[in-house]
Amino acid sequence: MAWWLTCSRLFLNWKTHYRPRTKVERSDKTRIMMEKIGVIGAGQMGTGIAHVCGLAGLDVALIDSNPDQLANALEIIDGNMGRQVARGRITADDHKNGLANIRTVGGLADLADCDFVIEAVSEDQDVKIGIYKELCPTLKPEAFIATNTSSISVTRLASATDRPEQFIGLHFMNPVPLMELVEIIRGIATVDETYQAAKSLAERLGKITTNAEDFPAFIVNRLLVPMINEAVYTLYEGVGNVEAIDTAMRLGANHPMGPLELADFIGLDICLSVMQVLFDGLADSKYRPCPLLVKYVEAGWLGQKTGRGFYDYSGDTPVPTR
Repeated sequence: MAWWLTCSRLFLNWKTHYRPRTKVERSDKTRIMMEKIGVIGAGQMGTGIAHVCGLAGLDVALIDSNPDQLANALEIIDGNMGRQVARGRITADDHKNGLANIRTVGGLADLADCDFVIEAVSEDQDVKIGIYKELCPTLKPEAFIATNTSSISVTRLASATDRPEQFIGLHFMNPVPLMELVEIIRGIATVDETYQAAKSLAERLGKITTNAEDFPAFIVNRLLVPMINEAVYTLYEGVGNVEAIDTAMRLGANHPMGPLELADFIGLDICLSVMQVLFDGLADSKYRPCPLLVKYVEAGWLGQKTGRGFYDYSGDTPVPTR
């Protein structure tokens, strides 16, 4: 038995002192420093993420494939911060400094010095993977990547990168400056240091985090979007009109917004995408997208962002369309 004990001790000594480290393993005494943040996508979510990162004193590089969208994003952030000042939530200096912390950049190569990059583009797996393929060669080896996906498998997205162990899901809620929650989703390869870096970043932004397993739509959208889909079925089947359904849920269930009004706010294309991920991923007919939801998306009636969804937003007051 002596030879077995000797070999065991040698193996344990090697494992402790000579085991090769992964890219993100550091000494326990080394603090994860994150000061430079990249945000990919200047839509609703990316703009909101850049907003809160700027107010937190982080150096933010915001990128979008559409230069006009970038200019519009800065205007939106400026306006939203101005409203926060007016309501006493931040000071005028917070507004000035927060906006100054956000710069727009023209290409993914401009994110090369970022410590943490958050991808917040449309809920399309192929689009996201295409971005990672271009992004990863430009990043420093120790940089972390997070996706703001609301439903797509984090493990699947991570596998398309050169650093699955440094990849994680950070699902912010809309509107980002107002909503406190961030869901954190680990992929199968995500290491503890990546999780801690993501959690620390979310907390620095003033968010409360909750952990979700990497199942389709995670927690919030697994519960919320099927309810919206059922509300669309209720409309489709003639159980009630738009106003009746939303009024019933506001007053009967004490919801701050009716489900169809909320769908318009989220974006009907996003709602449909989440339902398709649930239907495909769980193979359960209860997640089948309502045909009326599909029709609205095919017509380009996506809600507030296009001026028409279950409500018409062309006038001063939204008007139900059905």
